Amino acid sequence: MAFSSISALFLQILVLVSLFHVSLAGRKLTELVEDQPTLLKYHKGPLLSGKISINLIWYGKFKPSQRATISDFVQSLYPSKTTQTTTPSVSSWWKTTEKYYHLTSKKQSTLHLTIGKQILDENYSLGKSLTSQQLVKLAAKGDQMNAINVVLTASDVIVDGFCSSRCGTHGSSTSTSKIAHLKGKSYKFAYIWVGNSEVQCPGQCAWPFHQPIYGPQSAPLVAPNNDVGLDGMVINLASLLAGTATNPFGNGYFQGPAEAPLEASSACPGVYGKGAYPGYAGDLLLDSTTGASYNAHGANGRKYLLPAMFDPSISACSTLV
Repeated sequence: MAFSSISALFLQILVLVSLFHVSLAGRKLTELVEDQPTLLKYHKGPLLSGKISINLIWYGKFKPSQRATISDFVQSLYPSKTTQTTTPSVSSWWKTTEKYYHLTSKKQSTLHLTIGKQILDENYSLGKSLTSQQLVKLAAKGDQMNAINVVLTASDVIVDGFCSSRCGTHGSSTSTSKIAHLKGKSYKFAYIWVGNSEVQCPGQCAWPFHQPIYGPQSAPLVAPNNDVGLDGMVINLASLLAGTATNPFGNGYFQGPAEAPLEASSACPGVYGKGAYPGYAGDLLLDSTTGASYNAHGANGRKYLLPAMFDPSISACSTLV
C-alpha cells in the first residue's frame, strides 16, 4: 500500500507495507484481578533481541510535556549512567523480561531498547477516525528494521475497537524493502498502538486514575505526572512493550488462544502493588508533595505507575512494591 502522507523522498527509502499484518494482543486496563496462570507457554518462536530502537509516532495534537512523559519512560527502561534513578525503578521492572530469554532452548540474546525517532503528525493526515489497517500505515512511518514503532493517538482520535474492546494493541507486519541494497527482501516489524483515553473512556482505560465504569468503586488515585490520559497511556504502553518483547510475532510466550493471548504483563490484570484485589490497585508509594500514587522511579525525576509482570522464574505475578 502507498502512503500519501509520506513525502516522495521518504518513500524512496522507506519500505512498502503489505496488506498482511497480525494484531496480537490488546490491553484493557480495568480488567479485574484474576487467578494467576501457572505458566506462560513458549511456542518456539523468536523473541525480539539485540539493540532495538523505539520510534514514537505522535498522531494528533500532544503537548510537549505529554511527549516528554512518554519519551522519559522509554529512556527509563535502560537509563544511562547520567540518568540512573532511585529504586524501585522502571529499569528494574523491565529486567523481568530477561528471564524469558534465559528460559528458551535457543538461549536467545537479550533485548536492549533505546529511544529512536519521534515523528509528529499533528495535522491528522489520515483523519480523526482510524481503522486497524491505518494504524499499520502510521506505524510504517518509522524505521522498520531493528525497531518497534509505537503509534500514539491523541484524545480526539477514534480508533476501531478503542474503549469498546481495547485501550491499545501490539502486532507485526510484513514489509518489502525498497532500499537499493536490500530491494525485494521481506521481513517483519513489530508495532504498538496506544490511545489517549482521557476524553473518550477514562473509566475503562485510565483506571486507577479514574473511577471504573463497572465493578467495585473507590476514589481514583492521583496520577504521578498529573495527566490522567498520559499516565494511563504509560501503563498501557508498558504492558504492550512487555508483550512485544516476549511475543512479537504470535509464537513466543503466551497462554490461551493466539488471537487473544495472556502475555507477560496482561497475565496479571489489575495488579500494581502487593495486596491488590478487584477495585484496589495494591499498596503503592505515595508522593508526599503531590499525593500521587506510583511504584517506579524514572529518568529526569519522573515517577510512574507500572503493571505487575508475570515472573517465569517463580510462576507468579511480580510487583515492584
